[in-house]
Amino acid sequence: MERGAAGGFSEEQFREACAEIQQRAPAGAHWELLVETLGFSIYGLLDQTGLYEYKVFGVLDDCPPDLLADVYMDLDYRKQWDQYVKELYEKECNGETVVYWQVKYPFPMSNRDYIYIRQRQELDMEGRKIHVVLAQSTSVPQFPERSGVVRVNQYKQSLAIESDGKKGSKVFMYYFDNPGGQIPSWLINWVAKNGVPNFLKDMAKACKNYRR
Repeated sequence: MERGAAGGFSEEQFREACAEIQQRAPAGAHWELLVETLGFSIYGLLDQTGLYEYKVFGVLDDCPPDLLADVYMDLDYRKQWDQYVKELYEKECNGETVVYWQVKYPFPMSNRDYIYIRQRQELDMEGRKIHVVLAQSTSVPQFPERSGVVRVNQYKQSLAIESDGKKGSKVFMYYFDNPGGQIPSWLINWVAKNGVPNFLKDMAKACKNYRR
């Protein structure tokens, strides 16, 4: 992983997310449009292991960029509005802030947990203010694997947010994780068609109730 001025992430990685938000669809022939819903277009790229990388483009009305970025970063608040969170908190590890996140999975599957670093920056792209949040899995001895919970070792997310020119936010999100174990194809399809859009819809609703 490139290390740059921002600690765990390079400036180039932040700029890449900014470049994506200016597109309406992913570049490259292999991305397929999986679903259009709630004002969002969700694209998938199938890798050799049968897992999808996702790219999401759309607009959240009535949710200004500063507010949306604050809501996304606020882990305590997320526990209130994200029904899939089992545990979520930050901890200082070797001078770096590391996030522990455990996600509820439907019975009879085991819950999954993630250890990751994340960073937020505001970038000025030719006079346009763009909030970018990057997250990537890491491993630290302070978070050993737990019995009965599957550790997700490959997780990567980027989020870019800018004004839609009105009262809302234009959003780009990239998401990939390898949940490990035998994940049934119905669940992979559900995540693409329901899980990602529902998360964005819930986040928009959370913006309306946020107390800074």
